[in-house]
Amino acid sequence: MKPIAKEADINWNIRASEVRVIDAEGKQVGIIPLKEAMRLAEEQGLDLVAVAPNATPPVCRVMNYGKYKYQQNKRIHEARKNQTMVQIKEVKVRPHTEEHDFQFKMRHVKRFLSEGNKVKIFMLFRGREIVRPEFGKELLDRIIEECKDLMVLEQSPRLEGRSMVMILTPKH
Repeated sequence: MKPIAKEADINWNIRASEVRVIDAEGKQVGIIPLKEAMRLAEEQGLDLVAVAPNATPPVCRVMNYGKYKYQQNKRIHEARKNQTMVQIKEVKVRPHTEEHDFQFKMRHVKRFLSEGNKVKIFMLFRGREIVRPEFGKELLDRIIEECKDLMVLEQSPRLEGRSMVMILTPKH
């Protein structure tokens, strides 16, 4: 498994002549030469880790680097596990969709919203249907009415060329 955490400067990889040292208990030792800081860390059987390498002088901590890296990776992994990816699900309808087909598509829309996904309702006008866009608008308004307890309207119905699009976001 590849480590997720960024590598820090440890022990002799630290490139400063003097460092501010914090011991294993969290007490500040002060600004001391790197050789003395390394001796202090080796006496305790621990590593000298640069926790703030860009500070002047760099801040180093005496700690068990392996344990530190493990805890850092664990924290990052835990944060990723709690993230949720919101997907945009698309449902296509037509202006003259029959009642059964409409109810079938409404079940899909409600399921997608309850799962926490955004829903893009895409209405395609073919041929001369584009002459009467109000039929499509009525159908989209009916969808909004049936789903009003599950969703928030992110983008109201908008005519784009030969199609009408609206986006619904789940209520949380």
